Amino acid sequence: MGKLTEAERLSKRTEYDIKMIKQIGYVNGIENYSRYFDGRAPGQPPFTLLDYFEETGRPWLLIIDESHMTIPQIRGMFQGDLSRKKLLVEYGFRLPSAFDNRPLTFDEFISRVKQTIFLSATPNEWEIKKSNNNVVEQLIRPTGVVDPEIEIKPTEGQVEDLIKEIEKTTKKKERVLVITLTKRMAEDLTYYLEDHGIKVQYLHSEIDTLQRQDILDELREGKYDVVVGINLLREGLDLPEVSLVAIM
Repeated sequence: MGKLTEAERLSKRTEYDIKMIKQIGYVNGIENYSRYFDGRAPGQPPFTLLDYFEETGRPWLLIIDESHMTIPQIRGMFQGDLSRKKLLVEYGFRLPSAFDNRPLTFDEFISRVKQTIFLSATPNEWEIKKSNNNVVEQLIRPTGVVDPEIEIKPTEGQVEDLIKEIEKTTKKKERVLVITLTKRMAEDLTYYLEDHGIKVQYLHSEIDTLQRQDILDELREGKYDVVVGINLLREGLDLPEVSLVAIM
């Protein structure tokens, strides 16, 4: 017994898409038919900017920033896309050609790149091996800024001590990041600091992505003096106003 509902759904969707493409030359999700437009066989990799660079015939260099994070993301993109498309195809929302509108597999990606520079403070073993141990370490910080001082304090009375450090920091018109272990701890500490008159906001994964950036901008602008979170020490976070990071 075939999947009648799925077949009917797929037939209506495909016929509508073809009609729209003929009439206006475009339809939402047109990329899922790219295999037919490109003349590719099922399973053949899609064309990317890497193919364009190679087609020019000129030497080119690939620079991968934060490679310890970027390389695992490239490794996982194909399977992540495939798992999502399986449901769409299985239930008749897309033709199997949708599978071929996809990221490159990791092997396909590596086969297309030539000269590459991996940039990372913490490179993984794969990058080091791939570089044939041609590793250049940055011995001098280009900004001339000295490494921050690290002070370890006892856990007893840590919240009261944190409040004192926050008050000292805010008097200098500087900001504070506080790192906790859990979302609940971040929220509870935020409410406690608020009760002590501190301008504070918590930040964790349950907050919308755009709102997270707004909170960080408001920290820089002075609406908040303190942001409490569980994953604030990540790549790409530029907060020059912050002079104190407290890890609870």
